Amino acid sequence: MAPKTKLAKSRYQIPANLLQPLWLRSRESLVDNGLVYDPIAARACQRCQLAPECLSGDIDQKQLLHVTLTQLCDQQVSAFIKRNPDGWIVNVGAGLDTRFYRVDNGRCHWLELDVTENLLWRQKLFHNSERYNHMCGSVTDLSWLDSLPIPEKTPVMIVCEHALLDCNEQQVAKFVQALGCHFDSARACVVLAGDLCASKLGQKMGAGSYAHGYSAPGDSMLNYLPWARWVKTYSPLDKDCGRWKFWQRCITKIHALKQRLTPVVVQLRW
Repeated sequence: MAPKTKLAKSRYQIPANLLQPLWLRSRESLVDNGLVYDPIAARACQRCQLAPECLSGDIDQKQLLHVTLTQLCDQQVSAFIKRNPDGWIVNVGAGLDTRFYRVDNGRCHWLELDVTENLLWRQKLFHNSERYNHMCGSVTDLSWLDSLPIPEKTPVMIVCEHALLDCNEQQVAKFVQALGCHFDSARACVVLAGDLCASKLGQKMGAGSYAHGYSAPGDSMLNYLPWARWVKTYSPLDKDCGRWKFWQRCITKIHALKQRLTPVVVQLRW
């Protein structure tokens, strides 16, 4: 018993809201033909103590939704890096995200932004490098925009996978407009919640409790940033996946519902 007790004491007791996304990606890495392969998450989870809250609800469904959204974000960031191999990615509300390790091309620069207490956990698990750094910042306190070490006329993508889900619509609008005013030209890849996520059907899709809900997320972002060149919306149900139940795949035929029952990935270009 002594070795097990010693092992448990040596593990980090990370807050559930930070650890669960990491753990879900770790579980997905063990699935045959998984949507996301994240050995860094699997290794990090070995050093963490799983909180009971991480196990609540339909974990398999939450895992499928989470990793599908993660895959969509990975694809957008990878496409940006392919077009701009020396570009900069600013990951706002990074939590314990490991995207840098999954898509890095050996040339891009990466900034992980989060509030102080979350950064402390990041620094325990992940380390800075010449092209990979941590900064204090959030989606609600935007003072970090004035201290970014990004050279002028450098291609930039701002990524926000989780943090905006805890913001109301006014806070989302302020964040998007601040980005549009600060950067003359940039891309943003953000995850926003549909307005039916809290419904019984939305919960069965794996959705959680979010602070906002949009009936047309892409149109709303265009209203916030009317000078944007284009806005594209990607639903987790856009691509066929045999792990989605039959009735869930049928929802893809109803375009008006597809973007409202789950969070979706929205990409803006201005």
